[in-house]
Amino acid sequence: MGAARTPRDRWVEEGLRALADGGPDAVRVEVLAKRLGVTKGGFYGYFSDREALLEAMLDAWERESTDGVIDQVEREGGDPKTKIQRAGILTFSDDRLLPIDLAVRDWARRDEAVAGRLRRVDNRRMALLRQMIGTFCSDPDEVEARSLIAFCVAIGHHSLAADHEGRTRLEVLTRAGDLILNRTRGR
Repeated sequence: MGAARTPRDRWVEEGLRALADGGPDAVRVEVLAKRLGVTKGGFYGYFSDREALLEAMLDAWERESTDGVIDQVEREGGDPKTKIQRAGILTFSDDRLLPIDLAVRDWARRDEAVAGRLRRVDNRRMALLRQMIGTFCSDPDEVEARSLIAFCVAIGHHSLAADHEGRTRLEVLTRAGDLILNRTRGR
């Protein structure tokens, strides 16, 4: 009996880890095989080449960061404000999805096809924000503005190096969320 093949999803998962750690150039068949503790021969049973792996990685990222997040948010329920917050936490505070998302964003700056994928994912995320914010805000212009601000805060705060004058980053992000979601805070 021969040795068991390394499952396809393990190649994809290891590729996503490499992408998060070092960008698309870090996704190399030989390196992935070594990290998986296997020879690279099994790779070609699933993928015709490295490009096919990169495509499968983007498919997995897109599925997990849209359908996967939306499904979990709906499964866990709650009011629209809770759902928005949960979707943001799952996507942009998660130790798994966040590094991949940031790597895909960087990659998209240099690759038109990846930029198209990112646009599709971001459009789905914005649609969810519009839908949820629209449940407590009736002005379409305000819905769009709040959605944009929420998305920019979720993504941009990871690149911001500013101090917050006696406040923690978490305190400021929490207050920003309260403003976006029109929540009042007890004083």
